[in-house]
Amino acid sequence: MNKSLDLITIGRSSVDLYGAQVGGRLEDMASFQKYLGGSPTNIAAGAARLGLRSALITRVGNEHMGRFIREELQREGVDIRGVVTDPERLTALVLLGIRDEDHFPLIFYRENCADMALSEDDMDENFIAEARAVVATGTHLSHPRTEAAVVKALTLARRSGARTGLDIDYRPNLWGLAGHGDGESRYIESAAVTARLQSHLPLFDLIVGTEEEFHIAGGSADTIEALRAVRERTPAVLICKRGAAGAVAITGAVPDSLDEAISGRGFPIEVFNVLGAGDGFMAGLLKGWLDDETWARTLEYANACGAFAVSRHGCTPSYPSLEELKFFLDRGVVEKALRHDKVLEQLHWSTNRRGDWPVMRVFAFDHRIQLEAIEGATAERIGAFKELCLKAALQVQDGQPGYGILCDNRLGRNALHAASGSGLWIGRPVEWPASRPLLLEPELGRDYGALAEWPLENVVKVLCFCHPTDTSEMREKQEAVVTRLFHAARRSRLEFLLEIIPSKVGPVDDTTTAALIRRFYEIGIYPDWWKLEPMATHEAWSQTCQAIHDHDPHVRGIVVLGLDAPEDVLAESFQVAAGYDLVKGFAVGRTIFGEVARNWFAGTIGDDAAVIDMERRYRRLCDIWDEAREAVGTGQRKSRSA
Repeated sequence: MNKSLDLITIGRSSVDLYGAQVGGRLEDMASFQKYLGGSPTNIAAGAARLGLRSALITRVGNEHMGRFIREELQREGVDIRGVVTDPERLTALVLLGIRDEDHFPLIFYRENCADMALSEDDMDENFIAEARAVVATGTHLSHPRTEAAVVKALTLARRSGARTGLDIDYRPNLWGLAGHGDGESRYIESAAVTARLQSHLPLFDLIVGTEEEFHIAGGSADTIEALRAVRERTPAVLICKRGAAGAVAITGAVPDSLDEAISGRGFPIEVFNVLGAGDGFMAGLLKGWLDDETWARTLEYANACGAFAVSRHGCTPSYPSLEELKFFLDRGVVEKALRHDKVLEQLHWSTNRRGDWPVMRVFAFDHRIQLEAIEGATAERIGAFKELCLKAALQVQDGQPGYGILCDNRLGRNALHAASGSGLWIGRPVEWPASRPLLLEPELGRDYGALAEWPLENVVKVLCFCHPTDTSEMREKQEAVVTRLFHAARRSRLEFLLEIIPSKVGPVDDTTTAALIRRFYEIGIYPDWWKLEPMATHEAWSQTCQAIHDHDPHVRGIVVLGLDAPEDVLAESFQVAAGYDLVKGFAVGRTIFGEVARNWFAGTIGDDAAVIDMERRYRRLCDIWDEAREAVGTGQRKSRSA
């Protein structure tokens, strides 16, 4: 049978609330980062990042946290057909903290949670038959209902010829052996747990655990003795994780020493956070196992993925993309604290971003001084007009991908907030209008701390009027602001758009924009997006695209700005820009709203007429871009790309 999925994982699914402060008690942590959680959920997401076609079978609540899990899994590329929405129970939550390299306090909020209601009825035979492998984790063997569900899934998997795996994932707290405050506990001896695990060992082709987890599975505190007890019950490949000593694979008889088992290359790195490291390890292991790599190579994948996890904050967010993993395996460790390796962190960020935007048709109404200059304009009326702009944008979008807006918070707050969750790409400016040297909106705060309050879907947009001939004093002032802003955006997990307009400063030629772009990369600025002036020549575009590609082949792309140009002038510039794959579309404002705004503020047209006129103009520009892109063949675009 042709298998459409590589992997299905089964079991826990929760929202992890990770303490943002490091080095203190969980009691003293003041703010939290929200991530995916639950071992099989983490594994499914980590495997998807490595290119496996993964799916998850679990339950989530019919509320905000359940929807968050569904949406995050989809963003990660995980198939969610097996994610059941429970109408009665809440999604599980976990509070976690990093105190030091040995202590990681956590509290499980799992009382009658959604994923523990998983039942045999949730196991669809046809869905399970699509998978090459089905992997369960130990927690769901702890309750009769979930145990029956897992056993049914494994039985169906084996019937369809799929491989089966177990991550023992022993949490005494989740087996009812430790109190709510002992979530960090990793081992408590229990004959009942051992018996339960051993009864199911014959169902698996692969069994993975730490030495302590094999102690509980084998019923002995001696690792070799425990492994041999497991071996008596199953011919499965046994993967024993040994912490800093790496991991080993045992494919046959258990040797007298783990040093005699198969091992893979390890990576000497700084341990920052062990929470979720086993799930990252498992994702890498499954990648090698399902690709039929040697066990030495498979363990190398697993060790590397575990190394990423222990060096970063959070579980799923720390796991590598396939390209990142390959780069790391080829290059090796340069900085033991991997989260401080600038090259690696840029690759991690750029290859694991949320969503995909191959086309960008952006209605820019983030203008402030241009609207304030119109007779009759007040802050309140400008805000109302921007709500009309949003209405026009949404009518053109009509639920389709590839559309966006630029909108500010100072004068466009209501429109900005209303756009959230609409499917629009949302860029949000921070520069003080027309400032040179660059200044930022006061609301951002002296330390740019207000970025922490932004929704993750907002993109930080900053406009810098700069030129290669700027004095060293001007360059230093502007670059200092952009650098600080860029790093603040990254800390807040926000994408960054850098707009540069050299023509307002001095004369431009085919090399001007490319020179500025190279300079920003040299000082460590890696925008997710560039917003650039339209360029009239292919030479200018070629040099610009080459400058970007030389430094960041994973950049989101370029959008072309309008500068209040007439529609026919924009059409000409689109025809040139459309020939370059890095150019994803446009971000145009006054060409769409300029005349409409003057008429609306003068009272010569009403709300409905304003929306209709802006919708018409915006739709026409979208058509002009799409036609320009279509007119240039794919092959020709590639030949002109850097």
